[in-house]
Amino acid sequence: MSRFWSPVVGTLSPYVPGEQPKLQNLIKLNTNEHPYGPSPRVLDAIRAACDDTLKLYPDPSSDRLRQAIASTVGVQPEQVFVGNGSDEVLAHVFLALLKHDRPLRFPDITYSFYPVYCGLYGIDHETVPLTSDFRIDVEDYLPGANGQAGAIIFPNPNAPTGRALSVAEVERIVAGNPDAVVVVDEAYVDFGGESAVGLVARHENVLVVQTLSKSRSLAGLRVGFAVGSAALIDGLERVKNSFNSYPIDRLASAGAVAALEDTEYFEKTRQAVIETRSRMTVGLESLGFEVLPSAANFVFARHPSKDASDLAAALRERSIIVRHFRHARIDQFLRITVGTDEQVDLLLKGLAEVLQG
Repeated sequence: MSRFWSPVVGTLSPYVPGEQPKLQNLIKLNTNEHPYGPSPRVLDAIRAACDDTLKLYPDPSSDRLRQAIASTVGVQPEQVFVGNGSDEVLAHVFLALLKHDRPLRFPDITYSFYPVYCGLYGIDHETVPLTSDFRIDVEDYLPGANGQAGAIIFPNPNAPTGRALSVAEVERIVAGNPDAVVVVDEAYVDFGGESAVGLVARHENVLVVQTLSKSRSLAGLRVGFAVGSAALIDGLERVKNSFNSYPIDRLASAGAVAALEDTEYFEKTRQAVIETRSRMTVGLESLGFEVLPSAANFVFARHPSKDASDLAAALRERSIIVRHFRHARIDQFLRITVGTDEQVDLLLKGLAEVLQG
């Protein structure tokens, strides 16, 4: 610990991102990146934006990008907030909307950045256990179950489990907590979930967060957004403009707009991931794995007789990287990103060899 740190620094438990190894010929199935590259139109747009205008600051309001997002999801631009990846969007959400006298509520098994933000911003929070089969139980988020929450956040589909709530179930949570902001983190929604964006027109307390990192293949570009009432968006803008007025650079904006406009490529590649996920699930189950139902671009699986840590290590020896969480309740699961068909074949072959050995 440095004697020059601010007091809060020593109390933080930072988020640990998935490994980004610099190895050749690696089958990388650990960070839920899209197995297919971005639309060729994205690359063309970024090249076209590499001109003399880079000497100028980007549009602080990102008007063109907000309009493209609004057109894509069916809202007005003033209902859209953008940021440098959904992680930055979420950081502003936690500070602007989720810090109240009553505690913030989220699942016990969920995106591990949530407790990190709570530590960073001093947000009182409580976790709600998933059911025995790793589902979010709507009843647990209604005031009668555990009292009134200050705010609520959950991913849908949940991470790392991949299980999803229906829009009707999400709306029960939103409608049941009219005095609390409910944030629905939809990083993986395009791979089989139902978006709650339509609830924004009916409920002023719901905010939906999405990213272009997953289904739009732009993890390296860092663009995320939130959709909500104009009042919620205004709160986010006030925090953003107290932190960084220019979170979306010119190249990121150009690439993001192109990705949103190329709906044909988006549909083709996301359907390919969904189909490969089904095939991978069947293959894992044929090897004896229990695989949770997934609406994401990954699966969460465990073997009844093989330790998850040992399986991950054995796969690594075969240049296949998957994610293993050393957390209570899920330490025997592996989270495996859906890769290409060829990568999935090699994964299944590698697991078969390990299990037979």
